[in-house]
Amino acid sequence: MRSEPTDFVQSVSRALRVLEQVAQAERPLPVKVIARRCGLNLSTAYHLVRTLCYEGYLIRQVDGTYALGSRLAERFHELVGSFQRPPSAATVLRHLAAVGGHTAYLARIAGDRMVVVEVVEGPHSPWLEDLQVGLETAAHATALGKSLLTTLPRRALRRILSAQGLRRFTRDTPTEVAAVEAELRQLRPGDVVIERGQFRENVACASVVTPADDPVGWWAVGVSTRGMDLPDQLLTHLRGAAADLGRPGRT
Repeated sequence: MRSEPTDFVQSVSRALRVLEQVAQAERPLPVKVIARRCGLNLSTAYHLVRTLCYEGYLIRQVDGTYALGSRLAERFHELVGSFQRPPSAATVLRHLAAVGGHTAYLARIAGDRMVVVEVVEGPHSPWLEDLQVGLETAAHATALGKSLLTTLPRRALRRILSAQGLRRFTRDTPTEVAAVEAELRQLRPGDVVIERGQFRENVACASVVTPADDPVGWWAVGVSTRGMDLPDQLLTHLRGAAADLGRPGRT
């Protein structure tokens, strides 16, 4: 668990809780519901909602309920645009998805998070809602995350696993740090990391890391497939994509 900073600003935290509750709701929410879900008194909730509306992060509907505003979409596009990518990333991923028909992913470590920075969908892979651009990957349960974890010293590895938590996605998901460490001890940066059924039932994924310029450190390129079979040819294409990604001058 992360410790609360000494200069923690409660009003900022409350405003973010309001945004999270509105974002997670299936329909726009009235202020009374927002206040109850966020554990706020009604007066505070009104002040926060009005401020967020003024700044464009919420909008007030004609019936008095509140939904997300366009400013959030703008911030998301700015976030995606801020991700550093190899110059050849889009070309390499499109080629990888085309030759095998499987979805191709690019991920990196950002702070203590594993973040997906590029995705090219393929028809032979399922759509994985948690592996989309701008989202954190589950480092302990995905091939992308595990391949990146192989590049870290033990202290950094444990810090990241502690910060993200070891959520159980399937019955095969490792939920103990020791189990993840034991698996990673068998691997080295650049090995093909394979995960079967740990992130989604009846889905297999593979990933390889390739060095990148600082401050990124490493890129992970991966693929997913329906079922547990990862054909040798697909893994060959994956290795080739990782090599192309780290090759300077390719566009």
